[in-house]
Amino acid sequence: MPTVIITGGTGLVGKALGHALLAKGYHIIILTRTLPSTDHSPQSIKGIQYAKWDIESQTIDENAIASADYIIHLAGAGVADKRWTKKRKQEIVDSRVKSCKLLADSLKTISNKVKAVVSASAIGWYGPDRILPNPTPFAESDPADESFLGSTCRQWEESIEPVTQSGKRLVKLRIGIVLSKDGGALKEFIKPLKFGVAAILGSGKQIISWIHIDDLVRLFIMAMENETWQGTYNAVAPNPVSNKELTLQLAKSRKKFFIPIHVPTFVLKIMLGEMSVEILKSATVSSKKVQKAGFQFSFPTIKDALTNN
Repeated sequence: MPTVIITGGTGLVGKALGHALLAKGYHIIILTRTLPSTDHSPQSIKGIQYAKWDIESQTIDENAIASADYIIHLAGAGVADKRWTKKRKQEIVDSRVKSCKLLADSLKTISNKVKAVVSASAIGWYGPDRILPNPTPFAESDPADESFLGSTCRQWEESIEPVTQSGKRLVKLRIGIVLSKDGGALKEFIKPLKFGVAAILGSGKQIISWIHIDDLVRLFIMAMENETWQGTYNAVAPNPVSNKELTLQLAKSRKKFFIPIHVPTFVLKIMLGEMSVEILKSATVSSKKVQKAGFQFSFPTIKDALTNN
């Protein structure tokens, strides 16, 4: 079976994707800054091989690139992991732009057989809904917002684009809020429920465009395998929901007593700083393009997604 390089393979999406690809018989190479061994050569662990790269020094294992049939690029510093200081914002941008540059340069200079590159992006590309409900959800043709995340996503996508100059098919998936029982945003939503509180953020009216992790993994694989896929696609479920609806549905799915409490906007601003803008932003994003391309969601509604998490 073909070989797939995954960057960011130890993250939430990367792990799930790796398991799914292994189940389909693919060979996996995970690019990592530190090999899981004192030995400096890639090692095979449970069917997965590890190879070294370093985006700061712009170095990469040439054998990994030479042996790959596909590259799935997920790497990037976590947007919500730390407060957005000036330094952290630069880390968020650099981790994406520099990693894309390294991959693009490697495909240009190292002899390879890579057929396609599937790169993560995010719906942070889009600005806020102008009105609610939004009658015209954001589509792939809409321009990048001028906010920090909008600018970051624009630079992110532009920096991977040069792989097409090496004759590679490129697919960019703008990912919504990923729902997974193994971590990520859902874990944060669940935390207050342990204390019997359903924490509705701000007004709770802001729309969240989300996707179940199983659907996201299937989307990446379809984008990789299907040669007709090219360009940008929104990776979001077809039924976005308000923050209030998500929170209450999650509370009900846990079948515990809970009290709905609104967390005031000013509290979120104090706690999160500039990042609160994104927490409170309403973004209704369209899934029509992936559906027209033949993708069928296993979890099209929030009830489906939370029942299975």
